[in-house]
Amino acid sequence: MGLVTAHERMANVKLRQAIALEAARLMYERAESEYFTAKRKAAKRLCRRGCKPEDLPSNAEIRDQIQVFARIHEGDKRTEHLRAMRLEALRLMRLLRQFRPRLIGSVMTGHVRKGSDIDLHVFTDSAGLVTDLLEAEGFQFDVERKQIVKHNEARVFTHVHVHDRFNFELTVYPEDKAHYVYKSSITGKPIERASVRELEEFLRLEYPGIDLDDEVDTAAAAVDPYQLYRMLLLPLENVRQNAKYHPEGDVLYHSLQVFELAREERPYDEEFLLAALLHDVGKGLDRGDHVATGLAALDGLITERTGFFIEHHMHAHDYRTGTLPAKLRRELEASPDFDDLMLLRRLDDAGRVSGAVVGTVDEALDFLKELERTNG
Repeated sequence: MGLVTAHERMANVKLRQAIALEAARLMYERAESEYFTAKRKAAKRLCRRGCKPEDLPSNAEIRDQIQVFARIHEGDKRTEHLRAMRLEALRLMRLLRQFRPRLIGSVMTGHVRKGSDIDLHVFTDSAGLVTDLLEAEGFQFDVERKQIVKHNEARVFTHVHVHDRFNFELTVYPEDKAHYVYKSSITGKPIERASVRELEEFLRLEYPGIDLDDEVDTAAAAVDPYQLYRMLLLPLENVRQNAKYHPEGDVLYHSLQVFELAREERPYDEEFLLAALLHDVGKGLDRGDHVATGLAALDGLITERTGFFIEHHMHAHDYRTGTLPAKLRRELEASPDFDDLMLLRRLDDAGRVSGAVVGTVDEALDFLKELERTNG
C-alpha cells in the first residue's frame, strides 16, 4: 500500500511540474498574461479527470519555468535586453521624479519574458499632471481606467500605457500611498521596488563601470522607429477608400488585415512584415502619390528590402494585370525579392474583407519589436 502511495506522490509531483511548464509556455509566448488563467488552462489540458487545488503549481513555480524558457530561447540576448530595459526605466523615472516613481515587476527582479512591459508606480492625486508631462516630452500614451474587485470591494486603478522603445505601464496611486507596502501576488511578500536613487545604486552594482548619465543620454537621443510607425499608422483610421476597390473601409483596417495575412505566410520575415503593415502609410499624408510620400516619411528607418516592397507594391499590381512597362517588368523579375513582392501583392488584394478580425496597431508593433529582438 505504501508503494502505491509513493507512486501516486511521484505522479502528483510530475503532474504539478507538467502544469507549471505548460502554464509557463502559455505566458512566455503571451498566449496568456495572468498566472491564474494560464494555470487553469494548463491544468485543463493535462488533467483529464480534473485536478485538485494542491496539484496546481504556485505562481513562483511558474515564474521559474518562464525563466527557463527565456534562457533557452534568448540566451545572452536576454541579458542585454534586460540591461537596456532597466536603463530605459531610469530614463523615464528621472523625468517623472516629482511623482516619486518606483520600478517594480519583472524588470526590477530580472524575471523578464517575451513582451514584458516596464512597470512603474507613480504617486499623485492628479493623473493629468503625469500625462501633461509625458505629452510635453513628446511621449505617445493611452490612459486606461480599470475596475478591480477584490474581497467584494471595487477599486478603480488608473494606468498610463506609454508606447516607446519599450512599453511602460504606469499605475497611478494617491500621493499618500507612496510609502505603502504592496505585496506580491506571486510570493505574498512585499514587492521588490526601487526609487530613482535606489535604481541608480542597483545598476552601478549590477553593471560595474557603467556611466549612467552617458547611457541614459544615448538612449534619449536614439530615434525610436516604432514611435514614428505608430504616428503614421493611427491617422489611417480616418482615411476612407473607394468602396468599389476597398469594401473593408479605412486604410488602417486594410493595413492590419494585410499584416495579419503576412504573419501567417512569413511569420519570421521582419522586413516583409513591416512592409505589409506600412505599405500604405503615405495615404495619410498625400493621397496623390502615397508611395513616394510614404517612403520619404520612412527614410532612414527601414531597410532597403522593406523599401523595395513598399516602392513597388503598386507596380506589382500593374505587373499582374499586364500593364507594367517592359523595362520595369524586367527589373522586377531580376530582383531576388520578386516572388515575395508578388506575394505581398496577393495579400494586398486579399486584405479587403469587411468584418475580418485583426489586432491593434500596438499589438502589431509589439510583435515586430519581439521579432527584431529575437532575430538580433
